[in-house]
Amino acid sequence: MGVKTAVIGLGIMGQRMLEHMGRHEGYDVVALWDPSAEACAAAAKLAPSAKVTDGPDAAIAAADLVYLACPPEPRKTYALAAASAGKAVFLEKPLGVDVAESEDLVARLEAAGVPAAVNFTQAAGAALTDVSHAAKAGEMGDLVGVDVVLTYPAWPRAWQVAADWLRFRAEGGMTREVLSHFLFFTSRILGPLEVVWAKPSYPKDPALCETQLLARLENADGLPVSILASVGGAQPDRQEFTVKGTKTSRRITDFYVDARSDGGDFVELRKRPADPRAVSLKAQLDDLLLLIDGKPNRLATPAEALAVQKLVETMLAS
Repeated sequence: MGVKTAVIGLGIMGQRMLEHMGRHEGYDVVALWDPSAEACAAAAKLAPSAKVTDGPDAAIAAADLVYLACPPEPRKTYALAAASAGKAVFLEKPLGVDVAESEDLVARLEAAGVPAAVNFTQAAGAALTDVSHAAKAGEMGDLVGVDVVLTYPAWPRAWQVAADWLRFRAEGGMTREVLSHFLFFTSRILGPLEVVWAKPSYPKDPALCETQLLARLENADGLPVSILASVGGAQPDRQEFTVKGTKTSRRITDFYVDARSDGGDFVELRKRPADPRAVSLKAQLDDLLLLIDGKPNRLATPAEALAVQKLVETMLAS
């Protein structure tokens, strides 16, 4: 039998993780809950042996691991309820939107002593692992900075539209949802970062999230992280993250396509998988089992997620 798991929050991410937990022999999803009856019904089709509970407390009580894919605002309450019951906790990012609340959450998770991690999907992936090794081994020469480019024709993206909260300034936006992944990646390579300056742009409707972001961050050695993110125009999605070195540079496209340049064109380093999402989520789930067993793993810690959140909220408030 796998780890008895409860999934709370059964929207896009919850259903996606539920599907892949069902494929993984290390997990046994036993409980589901979401305030939406429609979402519960859809999730039940993916995990027919799991019980749709009457509320989050019952889901937590039934499991040894609680995966939280709900929006940021209620996530802290559920995470602390699970931790106080001695359950392992796997949270979606962002960790939160209120820094003080997230600082309290991290402190209380650490005090509870339960296994806890945040789902930055590149954490256990081959790209981050390989680029980290190349940078530390000196294969890239001296690092000179990082460039991040994100462009979308619309936000939320077509597959995210059902998660309506993503379009609002209170909890959504591409900076929290996508750029945060690359800030985490950058921090793993360059160390702690600080915001030097940031310029977000917002629509006329004050309730809606950012449509543009230009920013410069630096690490302790002053290495620059240059960010350009924008929404609008007839174009495909573009997600590029480049770690630049004096000998070679590495570019990660769409989270997993790893390419290297020694000054010429970037050349992809491995064949693209038929289902990159399945590969990524399996790696995350493999490392989550290591975390639960008290073994070394590559997952993002709550403290790392808090550091990313502080960068994000600083940029959005600039």
